[in-house]
Amino acid sequence: MFRSKTLLFCAVASVLAASFVTRDAAAQAAAPPPPLMPLALTGDAARGAVLAETCKGCHGVPGSHNAYPTYYVPKLGGQNADYIEIALQGYRRGTRSHPTMQAQASSLTDQDIADVATYFANWAGEPETGKSSATTLEVDEGKRKATACVQCHGEAGVAAATQWPNLAGQHFSYLEQALTQYKSGQRVDVLMAQQVAPLDEATIAELAAFFAAQPLLHQTAAAR
Repeated sequence: MFRSKTLLFCAVASVLAASFVTRDAAAQAAAPPPPLMPLALTGDAARGAVLAETCKGCHGVPGSHNAYPTYYVPKLGGQNADYIEIALQGYRRGTRSHPTMQAQASSLTDQDIADVATYFANWAGEPETGKSSATTLEVDEGKRKATACVQCHGEAGVAAATQWPNLAGQHFSYLEQALTQYKSGQRVDVLMAQQVAPLDEATIAELAAFFAAQPLLHQTAAAR
């Protein structure tokens, strides 16, 4: 009798332990991944130029479009190096949804990412506005509604810290797509998800229109 009770107790304990382990594993899987940080590495722009030849096949072609959904490929000239590092790590990790970028980033080491980021951040070019067909009214509405955005991205779209992207001069369609992906969860970022959650499509378009109309980021060339 004593042996039977002991065996029963052990069986129940094992089931409970397995249940706790399963729940812990499920909780860990559901938890958001830790935030990405800039790499503590010194980038080599000359080496980055060699690595970036592949990148320029899309990012260095003026008017280049993403196939589906359709939007202008973002400008990288003059973008903050720390932000580019975070973005490439996100594609490598899979928390940014874009098959081509994920494939490109998957083979990059941390040093590769630092070098590419340094190259694009130091590309000299004239400040430009982004491609946009937005009306003046939409731009003005975007400026009025950008109160929360400018705390990090600056009143004219020039970021207050280098781990955040400059938005000024980025293409309207790309900004609109990025904000939509943060809202849908295709891009995983706790802070941006909170900021974008209450925005409707019209507001997202107005914010994209405002920042696209501010001159800063510039197009890199496919060959130089």
